[in-house]
Amino acid sequence: MNAAQNDTHRIVADVVWTGGTSPTGPSVVEVVDGTITAVEPLTGARPSGPGTVDLGAAVLMPGLVNTHAHTPMSLMRGVAEGHSLLTMEGFLAVLRTREAHLTPALVPASVQVSCADFIRHGITAFADQYFFADQIAPAVIDSGLRAALAWGIVELGDDDARAREVAAATRFAEQIQGASRIVRGWLGPHAFFVDNQPEAMVIARDVAERLGVGLHVHFSTSSEEDDYCQAHFGTSALTQLTEMGMLRVPTILAHGNTIRTDELPLLAGTPATISVVPSVAMQSGVPAAPVRAALDAGVNVALGTDNPCNNTNADLFEEMATLGKLAAFTSRRPNEVTPAEILRIATVNGHRALGGAAVDGTLVPGAVADMIAIPISEIARGPVGAQSLESALVYGTSGASVRDSMVDGRWVMRDQDVLTIDVPAALRAQQTDYDTLTARMLAAEEHRGRE
Repeated sequence: MNAAQNDTHRIVADVVWTGGTSPTGPSVVEVVDGTITAVEPLTGARPSGPGTVDLGAAVLMPGLVNTHAHTPMSLMRGVAEGHSLLTMEGFLAVLRTREAHLTPALVPASVQVSCADFIRHGITAFADQYFFADQIAPAVIDSGLRAALAWGIVELGDDDARAREVAAATRFAEQIQGASRIVRGWLGPHAFFVDNQPEAMVIARDVAERLGVGLHVHFSTSSEEDDYCQAHFGTSALTQLTEMGMLRVPTILAHGNTIRTDELPLLAGTPATISVVPSVAMQSGVPAAPVRAALDAGVNVALGTDNPCNNTNADLFEEMATLGKLAAFTSRRPNEVTPAEILRIATVNGHRALGGAAVDGTLVPGAVADMIAIPISEIARGPVGAQSLESALVYGTSGASVRDSMVDGRWVMRDQDVLTIDVPAALRAQQTDYDTLTARMLAAEEHRGRE
């Protein structure tokens, strides 16, 4: 089981953004057994000694939460250029043609590469959805990141595939419980109604309820779910989900681009989260998710990066800036979603999506000790008093500037050196895996040509 390293820490920084209304000046954050126990203004001499790390002229803030990722897919980074993976055409033509030749051995190195990307860009927790999750979990546990790992279920109406995939997802979710205090096993029906039939959805819901875990699905990437439900049930997809009891368990609804705003109240008060990926919406040519309307309706909204096949960047700081700009552009109202709200989406709301406590995603006593540090010199901020720190973090900061990262009281990066992953070795292994995958695809194509 993961345990916090060096049970007690004192972390000193010139600026601490707790997630509250305003940053504090030089402060000391105390961490015991992976939990923040105190945040106090610095008085007198700066502390030193065992267990103390002085970050100096840096902003210490909560780590970011990526609530929609597919870590093994860094193996296929960039292959979707010119396609929308938010359509069945793109999904089948670009991904399934490659995934047909993917085997479990080709997964771990790419998971390591993705986890290293997350750590380097200030992500301390994430939600993943992909098959072969039993190969994903060991690499994630070793990385030190907090995660909810969902075994992706793709059955496309095939009874045999449904039985096989649901069984694999259930077995994984059962077996990983207790393997780590910060990594949990979820279930991942790939897309409600689109490539998962109601029978499979109900089974996944029942397993999630029994194990006390959640579901991670794609939803409202286009109108496909609503079209299906209108044809088969005479209702919208959200209404049908409610009637089926699918929203009784924590559920990440990834993308949410075409959710009807008048139906957002159906999600309010449920453990469901809309995980928006603004850059992928723009790249795929689909509508922007209704973030402002969802927040106003009381829906939990979080932020994701999706897969590296079309969004080749794992930078949630870039996603935060894109969210704010896209919301303003589509609404024609400046500051449609404020920087403070955007930061909350990427921190507190992300932890809530993963089942965290109410204070998680802030730097206050009782919160998990997931935090990152950015040198003040790396934040493009106006003169003191001219621009809020929240605005500077959202619109003037790159994830590549993150210098230090702690998860559950354990340092996973110091001075931009990832401590938990041998990144060069992972990249070498990933290249070998990609060469293997392409060789298999070529051999299959040559075989079809001879038939």
